[in-house]
Amino acid sequence: MPSQTEERKNDHIQICLKENVKPKKATSGFEDIFLVHKALPEIDKGTIDLSSTVFNHKFSAPIIVEAITGGVEKSLGINASIAEAVEELGLGMGVGSQRAAIENPKLEKTFAVARKKAPNAFLIGNIGGPQLAKGYSAKEVKKAVKMINADALAVHLNPLQEAIQPEGETNSKYVLEKICEVVQALDVPVIVKETGAGISAEDARMLETAGVGGIDVAGVGGTSWAAVEYYRAKERKDEFHERLGETFWDWGIPTAISLVEVVQSTHLPVIASGGIRNGEDVTKAIVLGASLAGTASPMLQAATNGPKQVKKVLTYMIEELRNTMFLVGAKSINELKNAPAVLTGKTAEWLTMRGFHPEEYARRKM
Repeated sequence: MPSQTEERKNDHIQICLKENVKPKKATSGFEDIFLVHKALPEIDKGTIDLSSTVFNHKFSAPIIVEAITGGVEKSLGINASIAEAVEELGLGMGVGSQRAAIENPKLEKTFAVARKKAPNAFLIGNIGGPQLAKGYSAKEVKKAVKMINADALAVHLNPLQEAIQPEGETNSKYVLEKICEVVQALDVPVIVKETGAGISAEDARMLETAGVGGIDVAGVGGTSWAAVEYYRAKERKDEFHERLGETFWDWGIPTAISLVEVVQSTHLPVIASGGIRNGEDVTKAIVLGASLAGTASPMLQAATNGPKQVKKVLTYMIEELRNTMFLVGAKSINELKNAPAVLTGKTAEWLTMRGFHPEEYARRKM
């Protein structure tokens, strides 16, 4: 009989595939970011270099597939399809929370398939902050890394989701202290990632002090895990948690805002995720200071149809990135990081109120 963890993972996959789990009114904020078009780019589009080195690993383009799943039989094919595609394209991927396989070693194959299919790609393991709070130690995190021969380990933070789940684990005491211990225990970078509600400047500074190797902002704009839990509660006729999911459906910090807050508050590599849907979004993320951009939901849909479909979606994204770089006159990722951008609307208002300086992006000169 499947464990409660396995059942929950199956629910999550099915809901994300079948239901509308996007924000109702909130957005990623990328619609407020305008790149400055160059009618005279003065570069050859065919020679644009998309490669980037992050975490001492060379990516053919600054794109990763975010953590999606693992720990249930259905996830074996999903992770295999994504891994095969990122290996062929020279990208990277994360796996979902490895808790299920730590609880039940028979499920390790659903994660290990990623390394089997992607021997050279950058792979990110995954352990939850709530599990650290409940007592996971160096033993468990090292097992997670070894399971997929990971190049990095993500510690995911999901207080919003846990607060809405009927079986949620809402004791968040000492998570930061445990993250410090994980950093000291591992010889691979520890990346702390949110799961759809963003990371603030204040939290980012605390994480940098804790010694983490990178931050994945995972802001509002992509999958709403409050929405996912809303559908789970609705199916179970749990009116209280259904209402919580509906109330907090759009809760969090939009991705573009979170990205700027973290980039301007730390010296860490930052991954932008949460509503990254095309190569133009990737370009905007890099211009705002991201080292990598991550996408998840489009890859889940594609992965159910096999590696060729995943490769197709990622190839579109890569070529959109190249096209946007051509249109702003950037022949490399390093040049793109200095491209001017105009921040407007709610994104500019938020950042100004919080003491950041969105106008500085517009003053850049290539």
